[in-house]
Amino acid sequence: MGHSEPVPGRAAFRNETERVLLDEATLLERCRRGDDLAWEALVRLYQSRVYAVALHYMRNAEEARDVAQDIFVRIYQRLGTFRGGEAFLPWMLRLARNACIDALRRRKARPHAADAAFGDAVQLAAPGPTPEEMSEARSSRDLLYRAMDRMSEADREILMLKDIQGLMIEEISSLLAVPTGTVKSRCNRARLELAAHVRRLDPSYGA
Repeated sequence: MGHSEPVPGRAAFRNETERVLLDEATLLERCRRGDDLAWEALVRLYQSRVYAVALHYMRNAEEARDVAQDIFVRIYQRLGTFRGGEAFLPWMLRLARNACIDALRRRKARPHAADAAFGDAVQLAAPGPTPEEMSEARSSRDLLYRAMDRMSEADREILMLKDIQGLMIEEISSLLAVPTGTVKSRCNRARLELAAHVRRLDPSYGA
């Protein structure tokens, strides 16, 4: 008796569903139509990025969580204004940046460096790190944050947008309303300044 051909079933349907949900354009369109599950998926997809932006500007973990919630409210309210022909991430980060600036204005004070606020930031790590690797990564991360605390707000912002959020030079140029050449020079200067601060804090780093 021969083997019958497999009949597509739940597994095939699940794979197709996951493929559709991972398609950003489809996800955004579902959100516009009021699909609650799609909105939850979008929040999960970008919550780490949004929180990282909020933490960068607010410099306080509790305030960053509050602002991150406000950012997602703004995103939800303004999804109808998003043009499908542009990239979603820069559009989202523009909303996030403006929300943070508004929050800082309401606070009516420049943010102070928080001793441990950055420790709550979500970190992407390789699967299954050893305790030693985790400790080393934590030490390196804390050193970088201490170095960034010594930089100007403008230089920290450039590093956050380029090296943490992964925006392209042209996207940062549009977001900050400055020429691409200015963005490039500021990126290079900020990286050199960060490296110098790291070496001053720990001369053995990278040796």
